[in-house]
Amino acid sequence: MLYTDDTRIEALAVHLVGNRMKDEPLLLSPGLSPQTGDEELARILTAYFLGGFKGEECYSLSHESDLECNEVYHYACRIFDDPDHFYDHSVALARHLYESGGHPQIKSGEFYVVRFSGCRFGGEPFDAVGLFKSETRDTYLDVSEQDEGLRIAAFRGINVERLDKGCLILASEREQGFVVRVVDNTNRTEARYWTDDFLHVRPRRDNYHHTNNALAMCRSYVTRHLPSEFSVSKADQADLLNETMNYFREQDHFSLDDFSERVIRQPEVAESFVRYKEEYERERDIRIEDEFAISDPAVKRQARNYRSVIKLDRNFHIYVHGSRNLIEQGEDERGRYYKLYYEEEE
Repeated sequence: MLYTDDTRIEALAVHLVGNRMKDEPLLLSPGLSPQTGDEELARILTAYFLGGFKGEECYSLSHESDLECNEVYHYACRIFDDPDHFYDHSVALARHLYESGGHPQIKSGEFYVVRFSGCRFGGEPFDAVGLFKSETRDTYLDVSEQDEGLRIAAFRGINVERLDKGCLILASEREQGFVVRVVDNTNRTEARYWTDDFLHVRPRRDNYHHTNNALAMCRSYVTRHLPSEFSVSKADQADLLNETMNYFREQDHFSLDDFSERVIRQPEVAESFVRYKEEYERERDIRIEDEFAISDPAVKRQARNYRSVIKLDRNFHIYVHGSRNLIEQGEDERGRYYKLYYEEEE
């Protein structure tokens, strides 16, 4: 959880960032927003800004040559070190966002720079810098009582239940690019400027990252590579996927050797799996550790991709959740078939 009753907005600046490719302007506020003194509004804004961070994945600010060259990192450091000049740093960040938008489809919108205190992460409170952008408008109805009865009016506004783009930079692990949370609910191919061009973040190399990557790699191996190298049925693939997910659910710690022994078992397949892991890492420029503590949130996230389904023409789908021994595959004069054994029908 990122915020509690102790979380406070210490300073807030709002600027309007247009699309420079369309010659839309960058409109800078003359000073800090005075509305943070309204406790009810501050509560709504805090929930709007921080309530959008639903997942567990964390990032770090990065740069190819020198972390100090990352502009968001540079100004986040200055905000933490020099809060008295917060407004000036917010203007610099707004200019950087404006220059980062190099595609005509990027939407203009309000850009909020926020300094928080008391953001909880891992059970500890941290100061934080928040960067948020609202791009979409919803239609709302306002019903008011007047002399002649009730009047209905429509107006366009920001839906505080949905954050379009957000970034929270926690004052932790500064030398590694801080602990960063990211939201991008309007992300398209042409609009990755938020994460890539503006923030320039990379996934934080923690247990969540290792678990998520390892499960994605295992699934890719079983569904794509394994059938190209060995004679394996769809039922065998489904069984191996189930065993993989069970291993990550039941174990606290991942070990490549232990996983190969418990799940893969066959030496020639285990050797193929290690080769594929190296290839997978090289193609994606990532590193999957041979040992790490398993992250339960990452397992839950990947579980939705681990549905073991055998698709038979357009007639049937067989969802495999349990033992491979309860499935038989064969062929007779009518064609190929699967035989399923069960105890109860629901």
